[in-house]
Amino acid sequence: MLTVFSPDHIRHDPHVEMADGKLVPAVEIPRRAEMVHFAVLEAELGEIIAPDPLDRALVEQVHDASYVQFLESFWQRWLDAGRDPNVDDTFPFVWPTPGLRKVETRHLDGLMGRYSFDAGTPMGSGTWQAVSASAATAQTAAIKVSEGLPHAFALCRPPGHHAMPDAYGGYCFLNNAAIAAQALRNGGAETVAVLDVDYHHGNGTQAIFYNRSDVFFASIHADPMDEYPYFLGHADEIGAGDGEGFNLNLPLPIGTLWPDYANVLSHVLAQIEAFKPDAMVISLGLDTFERDPISQFALKNDDFKTLGAALGGATVPTVIVFEGGYAVDDLAVNAVNTLTGFLDGHTTR
Repeated sequence: MLTVFSPDHIRHDPHVEMADGKLVPAVEIPRRAEMVHFAVLEAELGEIIAPDPLDRALVEQVHDASYVQFLESFWQRWLDAGRDPNVDDTFPFVWPTPGLRKVETRHLDGLMGRYSFDAGTPMGSGTWQAVSASAATAQTAAIKVSEGLPHAFALCRPPGHHAMPDAYGGYCFLNNAAIAAQALRNGGAETVAVLDVDYHHGNGTQAIFYNRSDVFFASIHADPMDEYPYFLGHADEIGAGDGEGFNLNLPLPIGTLWPDYANVLSHVLAQIEAFKPDAMVISLGLDTFERDPISQFALKNDDFKTLGAALGGATVPTVIVFEGGYAVDDLAVNAVNTLTGFLDGHTTR
């Protein structure tokens, strides 16, 4: 399996985040990707390449141009405002909630609120470099699959599935899975399925494709009545307009074990097969693991082999995009288990 990976991910290096009403040590850290990269290399899963330069026009097919410009220019604006150049954990503190206007302010604090939806996603001096490299990683993997590879692994960091068309949050800035799906469409796939198996709902991916019938989005995640992102990911969200019927959410209760997860996964894969996509994107979150520090499912190390084998049974070209997973000491094991299981399932289907 081809892996695409950029060392520039380390440019985004937060130290703290906002969680449970207070500042706590950050969990979305460079070591996550470094551990997975080393494990893929050690397991000899295949060639590892650097991404090609990011296609800005592709990004702006799924994100608003003004939002992308904000991300790119943020740090310079921070410096121009005379703020501390040694701070790498900056946060918004006011948002245009209902009753307020969503306008482009001149003041940076207003812009940060305009282009974010939570206070738990820090930005710093190297965030744009890391974010653009992560998006380029997904783009390159998708292009390689469009050119004929049966599958590729985009080892993205920061993750992307929470990133909305015009807002960042949930550690995500550009939506890597959506960029991969759009790249597959641009590469000739008439229809694409996106399957999100992260513990948290991919609210950003849903929002980007909610009115489209060419991309079927399905997500298995913790019930948003109990878990982040709370305000999207409910079962009654089925798409709108041309996209009605092309959005499938399967929320599961806190504490879900593999047998129940597997039953739902089987149902979702059957729905994807019925959609008959030309290609598929898997948002691979590994935070369904039993010891993940911010999640509450109970999948075990070996369950990820079975998960990978089920995903590998798909009959279409597939891009696997790395998302969440914060139990760093087990992350490499779970990633390799999933990828090897995928390859076994793909070979024997």
